[in-house]
Amino acid sequence: MSERLRSVGLDVGTTSTQLIVSELTVENRASGFAVPEMEITGRQILYKSPVHFTPLLDENLVDGQGIRRIVEKEYEKAGIGRDRVDTGAIIITGETSRKENARVVLDALSSFAGEFVVATAGPDLESVLAASGAGAVDYSQKTGKTVLHMDIGGGTSNLALIEDGRIMGTGCLNVGGRLVKVDESGRITYVSPVLSGLTDLKVGDTPGAAQLEALAQLLVGALEMAANLREETPLLAKLTTDEAAGASPRPKEKAVISFSGGVADCILQEHPPFQFGDIGPVLGKSIRESRLCAGEYMLGQETIRATVIGAGCHSAQLSGSTVFYKAVDFPIKNLPVAAFSQLEQDGEDLDRLIRQRLETIDGERAVLAFPGYDAPDYGKVTALAEKIVRGVDRRPVYVCVETDMAKALGHCLILRLPPDTPCLCLDRIRLTEGSYLDVGAPVGPALPVVVKTLVLSNS
Repeated sequence: MSERLRSVGLDVGTTSTQLIVSELTVENRASGFAVPEMEITGRQILYKSPVHFTPLLDENLVDGQGIRRIVEKEYEKAGIGRDRVDTGAIIITGETSRKENARVVLDALSSFAGEFVVATAGPDLESVLAASGAGAVDYSQKTGKTVLHMDIGGGTSNLALIEDGRIMGTGCLNVGGRLVKVDESGRITYVSPVLSGLTDLKVGDTPGAAQLEALAQLLVGALEMAANLREETPLLAKLTTDEAAGASPRPKEKAVISFSGGVADCILQEHPPFQFGDIGPVLGKSIRESRLCAGEYMLGQETIRATVIGAGCHSAQLSGSTVFYKAVDFPIKNLPVAAFSQLEQDGEDLDRLIRQRLETIDGERAVLAFPGYDAPDYGKVTALAEKIVRGVDRRPVYVCVETDMAKALGHCLILRLPPDTPCLCLDRIRLTEGSYLDVGAPVGPALPVVVKTLVLSNS
């Protein structure tokens, strides 16, 4: 027996904004005599919007109302309403995520787009979604090849290193087609601050082809370094985004290079240099002539739509089936995560650590994430429950463990909590500090969840 979820993906990027509607099929893969194993077994895209230019009020301000109008129009064309959306994600990517009002836009769109459509940003998640949406993860899994996927957009390039279908690392570089914008005559109208010290180009200049090609080759050089195809220089660190500082997804051996993003469409196709009002075509040509395309490479099954398809089809996952919940109103959105190590989980002062972390994070709403125990005895489960109850101090209890023990822990907790205290225990979900969790209404015995990172800066 299967169930279906309606999912929406919305990608608000530096250059483009687009939306998809998809249907996820959820099935129990366990036998009739075993604990249910709910799994997303199918993903079908029902509607793809046209690619819209992201509306901006000026170079620094996203037009929130303009994006809202796009979403309203596309919902109408897709024939769906808020009440018909079960899950999904709004992804604000690239330089757009750094705009002053990005958080306002996130909150407004999350509220409008449906009960369980979430607002999220951050280079790690973007890289994962783009690699999934482009088909690079599936390709690696089927062939066993190592793939370095590059989603090259308007402001940034999100990288994902994939081995045997598993994403082993992510990264993000300030390399994109709209770091320099030009008008129809070829006059520069915008130069991104991330290029400071790397180019003499400035607003008002009308550069020659050689100047633009030199800049494009510089940016491509950073991509080659990230792919371990060129000796690393300080350029790589300079173009690595603040959020991805320290990340190093470079392959140790020869990898297939996979491309998606708007610039990917300019790698194999010739376009007039200023067709899109930026240096995207010049950057695409430089990639085609670089070491990135000297070996085995490919364009993704989806290019400019890779991230939005990842958001609409691959952002949701399911908890384990041995969950527990009582007095909980679904959906639950934007729960900050307080993650504890194995040592902290086993410590005598866990209750004190929980109180400190709750006061630091939110005070009332947070999910406590623990490694859990493999095959724990009753004593271990009750000891953990007692420490949690003392630590939350009459607050609602949201707990996530990595092992199959949520139902047992939930029953122990509810016996020790004041009556009608909301209590939720999930398992088989790994959460890290700085993440946020959304939980939807039950699908069979499992719960759909979205783990995300909200990373917004003004840089």
